[in-house]
Order: sequence, then C-alpha cells, then structure tokens
Amino acid sequence: MSNIVLVIESALVIGGIGLMVGIVLIWASKKFAVEMDPRVEEIEEILPGANCGACGFAGCGDFAEKVVGEVAAVSDCPLCDFEITKEIGRMMGKEVTEKEPEYPIVLCNGGVHCIDKVEYVGIDDCRAVMMISDGEKGCKYGCMGRGTCVRACPFDAICIGDDRLPHINKNMCKSCSLCIDECPTGVLVMAKESEKTHVLCLSYDKGKAVKAVCEFGCTGCRRCVKACPEEAITVTNFLAVIDQEKCTNCEKCIEECKQKTIRTANHTTGVEATA
Repeated sequence: MSNIVLVIESALVIGGIGLMVGIVLIWASKKFAVEMDPRVEEIEEILPGANCGACGFAGCGDFAEKVVGEVAAVSDCPLCDFEITKEIGRMMGKEVTEKEPEYPIVLCNGGVHCIDKVEYVGIDDCRAVMMISDGEKGCKYGCMGRGTCVRACPFDAICIGDDRLPHINKNMCKSCSLCIDECPTGVLVMAKESEKTHVLCLSYDKGKAVKAVCEFGCTGCRRCVKACPEEAITVTNFLAVIDQEKCTNCEKCIEECKQKTIRTANHTTGVEATA
C-alpha cells in the first residue's frame, strides 16, 4: 500500500511541477512576446515564394521582414514585376517608379578567338582556373568560359556557347546580378536596355600584345574616338571606353573599329536573348 501511495504522491508532485512550468511559460510568452507587424505576412503573401536568395536575404519571409524593418528597399526582389513592387510600396507608404530594365553583358569577345596559353586540366570553374598564372587564356582580363556564372544563376538564364562565352537569355534573366558577383575577372556587368553600343574588351595591355593573343581585342588605336560625333569615347590605358550618357548609338564607331571590338547589343553575348 505504501508503494502505491508513494507512486501517487510522486505523480502529483511531478504533475504539479509540470503545471507550474507551463504557467510560467505561458506568462513568459505573453510578457516577452514580440508582436509581428501584419505587413510582413501581407508582403510575403504576394512575393514569388522562390526563396532564391537573389535579394540578398535568407528567403521571402526574411525579405518581407527586412522591407518592413526598412533594411531592404521595396524594389530589392528581382523576381517581382513592377505591379508587385508597386503593391509592396503601397503597403509601406512609399512611391515606386518603374526603372529601365537592366541585363548582364559580357565585356569580352575572346572565347575561342583568344588563344590558350596553357592546357588546363582541373575543376571546371573560372575561379579555379584563375589560380593558375592568371588563368589559361592568353588574355588575363578576359572571360575564362568555365561556367561559374552559369552555376551562380538560380534561374537557368545563362549557358556557355560554342564560342566559350556566356550567353544570357533575357526572357529568363531576373537581373539579380548574382552572376556578376561570382565572376572572377569582372567581365560581366549590368547594362541598361537602352545602352546599345559596347566595347567588348577589358584588356589594358598594349595593342601589339592584345593582337598577339586575341582576334577581337581592343588595341587602343583611337579610330573610334575620331569617328564619334558626340565625343562619347575616350581611350585610357590602351582601352576604349564609351560614355553611355553621351552615346546616341549612331554606330559610327562600330564601322571604324577594325578589330570588331565595339558592337551593338544585338551582337553581344550578354544582352541578346538566346532563346
């Protein structure tokens, strides 16, 4: 009988302790509760729900919290179209203006037209290649063509073509710039859709050295400078640079460029859709 009483008493004690702990936890949850701003759920509900991280945050829920906390801008989600962004702005009491679309372009026209200085055997990654004497290509400034940008894109918008250069599909690209962040040579940059004329080279080597390794590299000959009626082109360190604010896309520089380094957006590997 005493054993039964002992068991009952033990059960009552344990139950009492459990009840007290439960009461304390309930009190603490109410006392220290952090109220969630209802706008967080409202914003998360209209987001794409991809949780891709292209906005720079852990996922759509985290992005919604950062927007409400004014850590992130309402337009920081690259997957949102203007209507969704405008609705998020309305929730936050902010006016949103539609921006001109931007897409990555590849400031390199080398690829198979640029010689390889070494025969690389190893991990198929641009960063890995760059660890070997500034890469396998004859031009250390150019695209390695090993697909690091392809793997960085969460939207399958990039592929490496037969020319060993990245091709970006505008229809799939969300302009998140993750590919740009991962490019070790910096040949991937964002360009506005209206910016049609580009120098597809980043080499600062002298003209003779450039021609020795690449068929289409800029030699700094200044023919484009003389041809431009808007004075939109300058040559610095043997490389032509176009001031997009001044450029009218007259294409006179393209006609004068003997190296075929300057091309319109329709000819670049980055702006034109491949599908």
